[in-house]
Amino acid sequence: MGYMSVREVADKWGMSQRQIATLCSESRILGAIMDKNMWIIPSNAEKPKDARKVKDMKTDGIVRPFLKWAGGKSQLINEIKQYYPFKHDIITKYAEPFVGGGAVLFDILNKFDLEDIYISDINAELVNTYIIVQKHIDDLLGLLYIYQNEYIPLEMTERKKYYLSKRERFNELKINGNRVENIEKAALMIFLNKTCFNGLYRVNKKGLFNVPMGAYKNPLICDETNLLKASEKLKNVKIVCGDYMESEKFIDKHTFVYFDPPYRPITDTSRFTAYTENNFDDEKQIELAEFVELMNKKGAKIVVSNSDPTNSCIDDDFFDVLYKKRNIKRVQATRMINCNGESRGQIKELLISNF
Repeated sequence: MGYMSVREVADKWGMSQRQIATLCSESRILGAIMDKNMWIIPSNAEKPKDARKVKDMKTDGIVRPFLKWAGGKSQLINEIKQYYPFKHDIITKYAEPFVGGGAVLFDILNKFDLEDIYISDINAELVNTYIIVQKHIDDLLGLLYIYQNEYIPLEMTERKKYYLSKRERFNELKINGNRVENIEKAALMIFLNKTCFNGLYRVNKKGLFNVPMGAYKNPLICDETNLLKASEKLKNVKIVCGDYMESEKFIDKHTFVYFDPPYRPITDTSRFTAYTENNFDDEKQIELAEFVELMNKKGAKIVVSNSDPTNSCIDDDFFDVLYKKRNIKRVQATRMINCNGESRGQIKELLISNF
């Protein structure tokens, strides 16, 4: 009995290579085996009767963030969406210069068909992952399925070894990688995000990702359905790796802008998180407020989110003074405010707008 490659079987059965790889990973093709990170399939294997119904390929189009991200805005969407100004015909563009996990971005992509959308972040690995999801989804899914199939069956001790080897490889690519390896780096970013402690992205002073493995029993490393939808939604989005100030050329009177910068710490112990090698201190918060004022003069509709200093000090009016010309709304959110999980609870956050 001979074996065929995924490409050969895809041509034979009239399917995509991604669908064949999915069927193999779900043990739906009898005799398919993994050989050197590639699926090989018996030449006499039969096509599954429901082969075209792979993992609910016909979806409703609703997409969720594909990365967990500290400070993500999923829980505040109901508050933030009250500011969406798209019912007015003049607002036809959207900009999110600190995109992070993209909860607001994907909510807007699900609900509105806008002329232009711009997202950016200073985190190069995060931006690379967005670009790979946008442009190279098939190759990305292939790698994620390999990681998932290799990782899930392992016992905890072996999982830790596997995790650490992938973390080391990610850091190697982060420091020394090139564009040829960007797909692998994106796949590793998603793998680490789904398997590390609390889905954190944290780097040390050398810029190396250093989050330990989490204790998830059965993490969904390759969420094919959602990633495919995300790729489709991102098709016409401009994705930039850079400082938020680079968005100035995009923003005009037709733009709704959401700024979600690194939050000002509300406790000493909440300073543990570093998303890049650079800290976003009070001086940078002031610079951002000045930039917001410039964009306000352009006529853009603007919302800014941040922590509320009064959570820890009732007299700390840093943002109230900084944005005294703007509308400030205090909303409730559930956050972990130190490294102890028991300290997760309700705190106030700020939504600041110019309208």
